[in-house]
Amino acid sequence: MKLEPELRTEFMAAADAAHRPASQVVRELMRDFIEQQRQAREYDEFLREKVERARVSMRAGAGISHAEVEADSSARRAELLRRADEGGL
Repeated sequence: MKLEPELRTEFMAAADAAHRPASQVVRELMRDFIEQQRQAREYDEFLREKVERARVSMRAGAGISHAEVEADSSARRAELLRRADEGGL
């Protein structure tokens, strides 16, 4: 692994200040990076599957339109505001 000299110097100093061997810190960073990448891949796959299920549902006519969602949200918002006004909030 090639590192810029300044980065290596700062890293070694930080590891030393934490009273930890630099190799241990590098191993932890590598494990964390690998875990983050695994989680990102899993989330991407989850999202792809969710989107595909939604597309299938929409093609089957089981979905609702954007206009219907907006109308429902507006009605809910109006009801919440009405309740807040009645409650003196």
